[in-house]
Amino acid sequence: MIVRVMGEGQFEVDDGHLDALNELDQGLVDALEAGDEQTFRSALLDLVRAVTESGRRMPDDFLGPSDYVLPSSDASLEEVRELLGEEGLLPG
Repeated sequence: MIVRVMGEGQFEVDDGHLDALNELDQGLVDALEAGDEQTFRSALLDLVRAVTESGRRMPDDFLGPSDYVLPSSDASLEEVRELLGEEGLLPG
């Protein structure tokens, strides 16, 4: 799967990481719903780090579509709320 991290590029992440990414995504959703800024910040950093560390960065000139789009690690609660779907940032 291809995951775009806004401001950082696209990463090819093996589908085998999806369950772990979904767990991190759920932690982010829970923090958003609770309005817990500190836990939200930590959860967002963990999710972005998991993608960038487990994925292979795609070349900057790669023009393929992204399966998922994540906000940058410094995004605000409100910015992430706007991106959030019913199933989180990583549906599935």
